Amino acid sequence: MYDAASAGTSTPLSTTPDESSTQQSAPARRKSARSPWNRRNPYPATIVTNTILSGPGSAKEVRHVEISLGDSGITYEPGDGIAVTPVNDPALVDLLLERLGAVGDEIIADRKATYSLREALTTRYEIGCPSKYLARAVAERTDHAELTRLIEAGDAQALDTWLHGRDVLDLLNIDPTMVFAPEELLEELSPLAHREYSISSSPAVHSGTVHITMATVRYVAGDRERGGVCSTHLADRCAPGDTVNVFITPNKTFRLPEGDVPAVMIGPGTGIAPFRAFLHHRAATGSTGSNWLFFGDQHRDTDYLYADEIDGFVTDGLLDRLDLAFSRDQDHKVYVQDRMRENGADLFAWLEKGAHVYVCGDAATMAGDVDAALHEIVAQHGGLDSDAARDYVDALRAAGRYARDVY
Repeated sequence: MYDAASAGTSTPLSTTPDESSTQQSAPARRKSARSPWNRRNPYPATIVTNTILSGPGSAKEVRHVEISLGDSGITYEPGDGIAVTPVNDPALVDLLLERLGAVGDEIIADRKATYSLREALTTRYEIGCPSKYLARAVAERTDHAELTRLIEAGDAQALDTWLHGRDVLDLLNIDPTMVFAPEELLEELSPLAHREYSISSSPAVHSGTVHITMATVRYVAGDRERGGVCSTHLADRCAPGDTVNVFITPNKTFRLPEGDVPAVMIGPGTGIAPFRAFLHHRAATGSTGSNWLFFGDQHRDTDYLYADEIDGFVTDGLLDRLDLAFSRDQDHKVYVQDRMRENGADLFAWLEKGAHVYVCGDAATMAGDVDAALHEIVAQHGGLDSDAARDYVDALRAAGRYARDVY
């Protein structure tokens, strides 16, 4: 969810809630103590709401999840993220136990605790995302040609690509005769890691809760249905009243500017999350800064996330400008970067007036395409050559006026 390189002086998300505050001194003093809830000690939060945002017929399953902070004392700011500790798919756990010839109640002991093998595979180790250590161990035991070549080449990116979409069971089944004792297998697995989501709520409006806007990852590989480790856990196995372990991941470089500073927000798909938080927060705090939102997805009828809220922000005058790009609602595909170029003169004028630019969403293609469009707009409407345009955008980054939260 986070792109440090694009945020100039930014640093990776830490596990300690943000101590800084632009609020008055009394609230700041209340927030000065370090939160007890962190990576090693997450808070057992209760699910309040878990609903599907995307419409029937959408190619995506996007969910709106509300999580109660209860009596945790957890605080956050718009722009922050929330980390959720997932639980592995019990169906995959059962298949792994069967593959290992185990029943699950075998006792596993390490330096920290003693627990059953089922618990280890369910809550302690990554089984949906195999580690490179397991890949190496399997290559050594099977002499699998492609895997061995990747290991010996030392090309970490190529190995990541090969492992993508595969799980631990896939690697064990490269050779059905290969034997791993449970303890041997666990030694080659990574600890089960939390997953981070951009927060889509404002504490000024949604007091005591955190909202997540989440795309549920589902796919079929081989003869099995697969899914994102955390997204399918939340979507399929977390109903209202259930608990999930969470902690806040502050993002100090993705903060709203002062009240009268214009903000340009570019967030297609689930990238809308922090900007829903931004807009609610600006409405609640009486901000006078102008707001411009670029949002897009595949189809307006099924993928216009938070449509009623966004349209309401336009009606109320909070959103000064809204540009939508639904790529598959016409013969030629239209994306947010196309809307940026269409409105390039006005966008550059906003930059000249001191606007901050925020980008959230897909890092693989969208973020790069938006960045390229921004450089082109600066060059064209600023009368600059490519080097000068690059310097202009670099200066925005250095001043904290161009920030990205991409994943």
